Amino acid sequence: MKHIILLLAVSVGIIFSSCEGDPGPPGEPGINILGQVFEVNATFSEANNYEQLFTIPSNVEVFESDVILVYWLEDVVPDGNGGSLDVWSQLPQTIYTADGSFQYTFNHTFVDVLLFLQGDFDLSLLSNGFTNDQIFRIAVVPSEFGSADLTMEELMRQLEISTNDIETIP
Repeated sequence: MKHIILLLAVSVGIIFSSCEGDPGPPGEPGINILGQVFEVNATFSEANNYEQLFTIPSNVEVFESDVILVYWLEDVVPDGNGGSLDVWSQLPQTIYTADGSFQYTFNHTFVDVLLFLQGDFDLSLLSNGFTNDQIFRIAVVPSEFGSADLTMEELMRQLEISTNDIETIP
């Protein structure tokens, strides 16, 4: 009986160790199926009701299970080596001023992203530093990357995206 069990175990081991799965089709170079990031420049004013709509580029495919994350370029600081570092903050982002508080926030569909300001005071009191030429990075990623505490740097590292890969949308 011991010999039959041993023979059966060895046979099963040989069968499974010799199996090779189909590796599937090779990926096309330069195509990132994990997620994509694009950059926009927004200016908020009374004239546009403190909101700006951006169409998701046609080369960025959004699936129902995807998450859209938006990051605001809050500051650029020296890196200590003569260069600079971008400081990105994930939206929504609340800013406190002497007049009250406001938020950079967003909503989205499968085809566009609406960036807008919300505040508890008259937004026309905001300085141009908060309203003009604000840079945002919009990331379309699979839901497993959609963590609320994922920094822009961590997201780009996980998605294997460099700043050279980011398309700027006018």
